[in-house]
Parts: sequence; C-alpha cells; structure tokens
Amino acid sequence: MKSGIKIIHWIIFLWILILIVNIELILDYLSLAIAYISLFFSEPESAIAVLNFRLIDSILFTIVFLLIIPLGFFFRERLRFLKSRLNLSFGFLILLCFVFLFAPVISNENPEFSKNISVTKLLPPFSSITQIGLKSTEGEPSSESEIFRQRMDRIIKPPFDDNIIYADSVELANTVTYYQKQFANKIPADRLIIKDGSPIVKEKLFVLGTDEYGRDLFVRILYGTRISLVVGLGSVVLCFFIGIVLGFIAGYKGGYLDVLLNRFSEIFLAFPVIYLVVLILGLFGSSLLSVIIVLGISGWMSLFKIIKSEVLSIKQKDYFSTAQLVGLRKWQLLAKEILPVSFIPILVNLVFLFSNVVLAEAALSYLGLGTGNAYPSWGSMISSGQEYLTRAWWLIAFPGAGLILTLLSINSSGRLLGKIFNPRMK
Repeated sequence: MKSGIKIIHWIIFLWILILIVNIELILDYLSLAIAYISLFFSEPESAIAVLNFRLIDSILFTIVFLLIIPLGFFFRERLRFLKSRLNLSFGFLILLCFVFLFAPVISNENPEFSKNISVTKLLPPFSSITQIGLKSTEGEPSSESEIFRQRMDRIIKPPFDDNIIYADSVELANTVTYYQKQFANKIPADRLIIKDGSPIVKEKLFVLGTDEYGRDLFVRILYGTRISLVVGLGSVVLCFFIGIVLGFIAGYKGGYLDVLLNRFSEIFLAFPVIYLVVLILGLFGSSLLSVIIVLGISGWMSLFKIIKSEVLSIKQKDYFSTAQLVGLRKWQLLAKEILPVSFIPILVNLVFLFSNVVLAEAALSYLGLGTGNAYPSWGSMISSGQEYLTRAWWLIAFPGAGLILTLLSINSSGRLLGKIFNPRMK
C-alpha cells in the first residue's frame, strides 16, 4: 500500500485547526459550564428552570471536543481503521463526524435565527450586510439565574434578538441612520454598544447565502447534518437489535417460530415500506423520535436474513455444540459465537442501511413528514428551495450536494471497511 496521510493524522489536524480558530468560543463555553455548576449549587431550582437542549448540547459537546480526540490518539492502536490511508470517502465522513460532534464549536449561531427579512432574504453566497449591535433594554438582573440567562444568551444565540439590526448601510453621527431597502431609520447613538471606544458595527458574512426567511444557510446545513446523522444512527441501532434478535431466534429455535418470522419479514419486504412510514407519521405526528422509530422498524429484514443464515450454518459446528454443552446462555452464544463470525456481513449491511435511512429521512422531510419544524433538515431545505429555483439556486444546490456526497461517501466507505477488516476481499 502506498504511503499517505493516515486517518488519525487528519483527525488530529482538524481538531487542532478548530481549536485554534474557535479558542475564544471554547473558553466561553467552559466558563458557562462553570457558571452553571455554581448556579446549580446556589439556586438548584433556577438552574433546572434555565436548563435546555441548546445549553446541554453546547457544553457537553465542547467538553467532548476537548477530550475525545486526545483519548482516541492514545488508544489508536486498538482502532485498526485509523491506521488506514485517507481517501476522499473517509475524509468526507470524518468531516461529517466533526460537524456532528462539534457544530456548536464551529458556529454558535442559532439555525432558526431570523431578523430584518427585507434585508436578509435570499442573499446569494458570500454576501455581507451591516450588523449593528444595540444595548439591551432590559433592566439590571436581580438574581443569579437572570445573570446566567443573560450570559447564556450572549454565548448561545437565541432564535431572535432585539439587540441586533441588519442594514444595507449605516451612517454614524449623533443620531445613527441606517438604511434598509432605501428606507432610512434613525436611532440615538447612545443605543449602540461601545467596545474599545468604537461602536459595534460590523459586516456579517453569509458564506452560503440565506433562505427565504433570512436564515443563514451555512448554519442550517451545519445543524441539518447532525439531524441526518442522528436519525441514521438511531434507526440503524434499532434495526440492528431487531434484526439480530429475530434472526437468532428464527435460526436457533427453528420450527414454527422460523416459519412465522420468515412470513413476517416477507410481508415487510413485499409491502412498500414508504407507505407504511407515511401512514404512521401521518397518524401519530412527526418528531425526531418518531422518525427514528419508524425507520428503525422498517429496515431490519435484510439483517434478519443474514443472521438467520449465519446461525443455521454455525449451529452445526462442533465448537457451537461445545459452547452449548458448557452451559452458555443464549445471549452469550449470540455475542461470543455468532456475532464475531458474522461481523463483516453485518458491518457492510449496516453501512448500506445507514445510507438508505439518511436518504429516507431526507425524503420524508421533503414531503413534510420528517422531524418537524423544530430541526433543520436537508430534505425540508430542498423542498422549500424549489419554489425559488430560478431566483435562489443555492437553496437547493448546497443541501442537495451535501446529501449526494454523504450517500456516495457512506457507500464507498462500506466497501473499503469490508476490505480493511477482511484483507482477502479483492
């Protein structure tokens, strides 16, 4: 094998790069975690009241960010695939994993943030507009929990902020004049936030442009990546347990249970699963958990057949009979005798299943039956962008490119992992 950049080296490089670029944000998150611990011991009820998903997400993944890569480096000898040569498929998947784990560190913007739509709507990639920072009109905080909440809103951005104004241009004088679509607006100069003797008036860059509500498309794709991977991983884990258990029961027990489970899996294979998924989500509503469960219980059939065939062939072997005579329980037979032998076909099947689930989640979101409006999704971005195809091509191009590259990388990486764990494969 030709020498090249190893996967572990590329991971360390990305980790150091993000650490250097966002060191200030990482320190803010760590200080916020310390402040929350202090609040919890002083006002536990208030601490529980201010706790939300964004706070847990940002603090937890920042701590993971600081620890997971060094730990992985020290244990790299046990992770065989980290020694493999990097290629485009593995490289893109590593990038997706970094986005999944460290999205709050890469960008602390809220993906649903929308403000001054007349100025920010449908901006093309690499557009910039003027951002004006205003002093808060709220009074002085009267308790430690209010102090913490204000501090949290400064670090973990909310979906709306009255203290930010987006404008096409601004004129600074005793009275500040800013222009939005040629309409002039005035505010007193003392409303502006002053830092180092200068008001905070800066250029806000939208790398991938904005959508129809003026939301940053880059941030939405960033967090949409996490939704696709969460749904994919959750559904694959559920498929794994269902397929493993039912396949082992059918192969080990045989008889009427084998016939019953076979017919059950054939019903799922014969019936178009997408109709079942749409029916269930239409009846019980769309949410992140419901999508994971529905996709998980609709994709276990191929894994069931693999495990069943492996069990039927292995249970005739002498070492399996010996394990039974020794007194191993059924779950021990599955974990110690069946799974290690069938690891390669299970791994390849799960990788391709993961690709199918990611595509299915995007299709459901495109139809409006995905994870709902609480989370950005590639499919919903493509669905909303088709109405502006002639005016804003980037609304479809970037989420679509992310989806296509993800599917290609997963499928290609599945074949490569098979070669890595089974060197005799050509």
